[in-house]
Amino acid sequence: MASDTQLLQQSVFSHLAGDAALTALLGGAKVHDRPPDGSAMPYVTVGVTRAFEAGTASERAQEHLFTLHAWSSAGGRKETMAILETIRLRMESLTSVDGAMRIVSATAQGEDIVHDPDLRAFHGSMRFRAVTEPSAI
Repeated sequence: MASDTQLLQQSVFSHLAGDAALTALLGGAKVHDRPPDGSAMPYVTVGVTRAFEAGTASERAQEHLFTLHAWSSAGGRKETMAILETIRLRMESLTSVDGAMRIVSATAQGEDIVHDPDLRAFHGSMRFRAVTEPSAI
C-alpha cells in the first residue's frame, strides 16, 4: 500500500502533467522526479518532501511540505517566473488524492529564483504546504 506522501506526489505529478498551460510553457509533459539525462529545458522537478502527523486523537490528518523546481535556459527570469506562477495556480485546484484522501489546503509558501552559471540556467523553486485527511467513506 502506498503512503499518503507517495499518493500525494503521484497526484501532484498527474495534476501538473494534465495542465495544458504548463505543458505549453514546458514544450511537452516535462514534469519529472528526476529529469532524464540530456533533458532539454524548460522542465519541472520535485524536490524535498516532508510529512508530519497533524491529526487529533480522533481524526487522522497529515501535513506535507514539498518543493517544486522550475528549470529554464531562457536568457532571463521571465520564463521561470511564468512556470512557477502556472504551477501555483494549478496547485490551488488540487483537491483530492487518488480518491483516498481529501486535500484540506494546498498553498504556496514562498519562492526563489536564482541564476545557475554552471548550467547557464535560471532555477526557480516554490515551496508548498498541503494538509490531507482521509476521504469520507
